[in-house]
Amino acid sequence: MGRVALVTGGTRGIGRCISETLKANGYRVAANYFGNVEAARQFTEETGIPAYRWDVSNYAECETSVQKITQDLGPIEILVNNAGITRDATLHRMSYQMWEEVIHTNLTSCFNLARLMIESMRERGFGRIVNIGSINGQAGQYGQVNYAAAKSGIHGFTKALAQEGAAKNITVNAIAPGYVDTEMVRAVPPAVLEKIIAKIPVGRLGRADDIARGVMFLIADNADFITGSTMSINGGQHMY
Repeated sequence: MGRVALVTGGTRGIGRCISETLKANGYRVAANYFGNVEAARQFTEETGIPAYRWDVSNYAECETSVQKITQDLGPIEILVNNAGITRDATLHRMSYQMWEEVIHTNLTSCFNLARLMIESMRERGFGRIVNIGSINGQAGQYGQVNYAAAKSGIHGFTKALAQEGAAKNITVNAIAPGYVDTEMVRAVPPAVLEKIIAKIPVGRLGRADDIARGVMFLIADNADFITGSTMSINGGQHMY
C-alpha cells in the first residue's frame, strides 16, 4: 500500500492536479476542501479520491479531520499545505477581517496541520511536508499585503520546521509558484493577463502540473537530503 498523503485545498486548481498526480503515482490521497461542495463532489466522482470538508484555519476542525482520515486511510506521512485564499485591497482600504482571514487560512493552517502530524511523523521516522508559498511572498505584490505576508511567513515556517524535523527523516520544503493557468488567473482581465505574461521570460503561464511535478520530487522517499528549501516554479519571472 502506498503512503497516505493529505492535500489541503485539494479538489480544485493546483491542488486538484497535485491530488491526481499523487494518486497516479501510487499514493493514497485525501483531499481537503471547504467552500465549493459541488466541485468537491464532482472531483471525487471523477477521480475516486475522497474529499473531506473542513476549515483549515480552525484547529479543532483540523484535529477531528486528521483523526478521521487516519481512521479511513492510515497514518498521514505526506502533507501538502496548499489551501489559500485572497482578499485583495491596498492597506488603506483593507479591513481587519480581510487581513485575519488570509493570515489564518494561508499561514495558520500550516501550523495547525503540521502540529497535528509532526508527532506521528517523528514516531514513524518519516515525513514529507510541502508548503505552497507564492512568488508574491518572495517579491511582494501591490494590493496584497495580507497575502504576501502570509506566503512570506510560509517560507520562514518551512526553514524553521525543517531544522526541527531533519534528525527524524522529516523533510519540510516549500514551492513558490508564479502565475499559473488556473480559474483564478483566467478571471483576470485580458489586458492585465497580457502584461503578466510579458514579464515571464519563458513566455507563458505556468501549468498546474508544473507544480505537481515539483511536489512529487520533494516528497520522494529518496529526497531526504533536500529540506528547508524553496523551489521557485515561475518561468524565470523572479529569481530568488
